[in-house]
Amino acid sequence: MKLITAIVRPDKLDELIGALADNRARGLTVTDIRGFGRQFGQLAAGAGLSRVTLLHKIRLDIVALDDDVEALVEAIAKHARTETIGDGKIWVTPVDGALRVRTGERDRAAI
Repeated sequence: MKLITAIVRPDKLDELIGALADNRARGLTVTDIRGFGRQFGQLAAGAGLSRVTLLHKIRLDIVALDDDVEALVEAIAKHARTETIGDGKIWVTPVDGALRVRTGERDRAAI
């Protein structure tokens, strides 16, 4: 199991939800966040750093089975991409275990 975390533009959320459902995402968590990346929140390349600006973004967290990870990452990348600064980041981290609270199911059965 892996945790896929993606930081994306808010206006891409609806498109991403559809794409993730089509690619076997079994659930996701969406969080409104603010932050900055390599450009410190500046919206244009070479704008110079006068101050850091926190931009509104969306964080998606998806726990996925190993076999589904690559397709989900590719779907996020494809549907989040605008080819401009601020499209976001995706990272994948290992998940050692999962538990479905309602049923007590663990790991693969809990996903």
